Amino acid sequence: MESDKLQSVMSATVETIGPASLLGEALKKMVKRNIGCLIVVDKRKPVGIVTERDISRALAKGARALTAQVKRIMSSPLISVPQTSTTQEAMETMLKHGIRRLPIVDGERLVGIVTERDLLRWVVQITYAPHIPPEIKEILARPNLSKN
Repeated sequence: MESDKLQSVMSATVETIGPASLLGEALKKMVKRNIGCLIVVDKRKPVGIVTERDISRALAKGARALTAQVKRIMSSPLISVPQTSTTQEAMETMLKHGIRRLPIVDGERLVGIVTERDLLRWVVQITYAPHIPPEIKEILARPNLSKN
């Protein structure tokens, strides 16, 4: 079934940042793009993730945290799944590890990301398929304001 393919629910556009970048730069990028995380990439290889929650916790210790490098607070090693995974496998991985954002890789190359919001939309679609009520269709058609 095509709807079981992770590629049908993931976002292929993923914002990244380098490990030596400053948290202030990461925060500005998240605010500008209206997203909740950045994948940390070193020499084109995804090595970690930094989230708005990570930055908030660092800032709670003092504003100087904004001058710290991303690598100091990023979550690593990065939990990811191959692009050949099913949507159910992605969901299981996220539940098992207690994460809300899951990078999708092809070998060591970052090819996408799936979020808990993406998975919720998928669950709603398969729950109501093939007779999705008009009010649900309208919600599903709305652009996702915060992709990750």
